[in-house]
Amino acid sequence: MDIIANYGTTLVLVAALFGFLMAWGIGANDVANAMGTSVGTKSLTIRQAIIIAMIFEFAGAYLAGGEVTATIRNGIIDTNAFTDTPDVLVLGMIASLLAAGLWLILASYFGWPVSTTHSIIGAIVGFAVVSVGPEAVQWSKFGGIVGSWVVTPAISGTSLFYGDGVITPAISGVIAYFMFISVQKLIFNTDNPLANAKRYVPFYMFLTALVICLVTIKKGLTHVGLHLSDGEGILLSIAISVTLSIGGWFYIRGQQYNPQDDNKMHFANVEKVFGILMVITACAMAFAHGSNDVANAIGPLSAVVSTVESAGQITGNSHIAWWILPLGGIGIVIGLATMGEKVMATVGTGITHLTPSRGFAAQLATAATVVIASGTGLPISTTQTLVGAVMGVGLARGIAALNLGVLRNIVVSWVITLPAGAILAIAIFYVLQACFS
Repeated sequence: MDIIANYGTTLVLVAALFGFLMAWGIGANDVANAMGTSVGTKSLTIRQAIIIAMIFEFAGAYLAGGEVTATIRNGIIDTNAFTDTPDVLVLGMIASLLAAGLWLILASYFGWPVSTTHSIIGAIVGFAVVSVGPEAVQWSKFGGIVGSWVVTPAISGTSLFYGDGVITPAISGVIAYFMFISVQKLIFNTDNPLANAKRYVPFYMFLTALVICLVTIKKGLTHVGLHLSDGEGILLSIAISVTLSIGGWFYIRGQQYNPQDDNKMHFANVEKVFGILMVITACAMAFAHGSNDVANAIGPLSAVVSTVESAGQITGNSHIAWWILPLGGIGIVIGLATMGEKVMATVGTGITHLTPSRGFAAQLATAATVVIASGTGLPISTTQTLVGAVMGVGLARGIAALNLGVLRNIVVSWVITLPAGAILAIAIFYVLQACFS
């Protein structure tokens, strides 16, 4: 308690610095891999990806990220275990932010698409075990989260596109299955694929927007004071989605298409239409990522600030200070701009060759999975979800279409991320204790 009383302002400043570092790592790694398919298919430039990330990451975090933020702050560990030692909780959260941030930056340097969720949760569990004991960890919730990490790559990985076949186990895989069976039948396997792409792609825009709107309005906007009935939420979601699809219809019709391009690459003009759709799904991916993974930086930082502001009193519910979200958003954008290129290259071109239509398959399945998970408060891994989807797209063309060497490195980085976060957090926690004691 004396540490908070004597060094409260310093602790908040240090936490803000490390929170910014964590957000930097999120931008360099998680936002980069979320936007990698769009950049890899050349549907977006890096500059355009940064602009989209800046706008929609903010929106996702603010409008739909409240549930996950609460999980990161209070759901992983039992904060009641720190009632008599709030200074330990504060130092532990600060250590977790620095540990996770350092690991993310290191991984980004090598181009490894790792999970920010793995990093921060591993770090939080690590310091809690050594400071209070295993009883400080809510293992049932932790087990559920770990289970989601196993399930989501397989689920999203079933977003297989046209080719030798389609495989579909569950949830987003089922959505992707029916989505792309329709794409195959309505567009690619027809006598005039381009005309049918112009006709049906606005429909896919509608579905993409509807997924985001429904979850956002029903799960996200309640905490900003907008309370709608089920019927009102559905009608508003449909209205927004219809407006977007009509705008997409006019834009697609207004583009110039050169038949000679199909001689250079099969379905080149159809892929151009899907490139427009990729912009929509990129916005959805940025929103989905913001709703789920920005909380990884915001959650621990808000826990530190609220504990210091309350003079060491730990409460189950606490407000997020007004400056935390902008700090996280700025860090994310800077991280993406400065270090995101390597991870984008790994996801966008390293795993398998992506075209706009294949990228759309991966992005839609991923966005739907992540946004729905964020609405339930489950901090799943955007990275694993997306990589699983990209793998699925590659497998649809045969295992030879996958770069197994790149995949091996990715899997290894996933395995070591959680213990790396825990070990770094433990070491930093002891250093901080020594500095403030």
